[in-house]
Amino acid sequence: MTTRRLYGRRQGHKLRLGQADLVEQLLPEISVPETGPIDAASLFGEDRPLEVEIGFGAGEHLAGQAAARRDTGFIGCEPFLNGVVGALSHIRDAALDNVRLHMGDALDVLERLPDGSLSRVYLLHPDPWRKARHAKRRMINHGPLDLIAAKLKPGAEFRLGTDDPTYCRWAMMVLNQRRDFAWTAKGPADFLTRPDDWPETRYERKARRQGREVWYFRYLRV
Repeated sequence: MTTRRLYGRRQGHKLRLGQADLVEQLLPEISVPETGPIDAASLFGEDRPLEVEIGFGAGEHLAGQAAARRDTGFIGCEPFLNGVVGALSHIRDAALDNVRLHMGDALDVLERLPDGSLSRVYLLHPDPWRKARHAKRRMINHGPLDLIAAKLKPGAEFRLGTDDPTYCRWAMMVLNQRRDFAWTAKGPADFLTRPDDWPETRYERKARRQGREVWYFRYLRV
């Protein structure tokens, strides 16, 4: 059974008028349906490669990926309203028609997708839940990973980014226990250097400014 409550509070500062308009007008147009099975055809009107970002923050990475590959469909899941507003701004400004958003738990969306339907899943800078008693709330746990593995196509990619040393060690430990994910790294440069097709986020920039290392993990679905 998967563990829920993988995030904390859902809203930060009060929305400005323009932001509230995006939530009222654009979000309903591009939201993932609340119930029922979903797939690329139902979301985008045609079959196409499909990727999911779990917890997209302010949406920089999601929008960057979507702008670079407009023939791919992207689903972004984020429980925090202010993050959703950031993504909506990027989607509006870049006129992205290949993104759908879910303001809520990513696992709810993953469960409704067909098995073997995803070309890539992203989990970038997830909440580390640093206290040992909260470890079960981390997205990198066998329950959520079972679901992610089921939805990825064979040979598809799972990307994880973090600047938290505890989460880095935890993720390596948990993923090393699995036989359905193969780490692609051959040397330190493969996980210490951001790939060219990995748009930078504000979390990365902040971590670098504060002198923290960032790790970039890529695993293939075996």
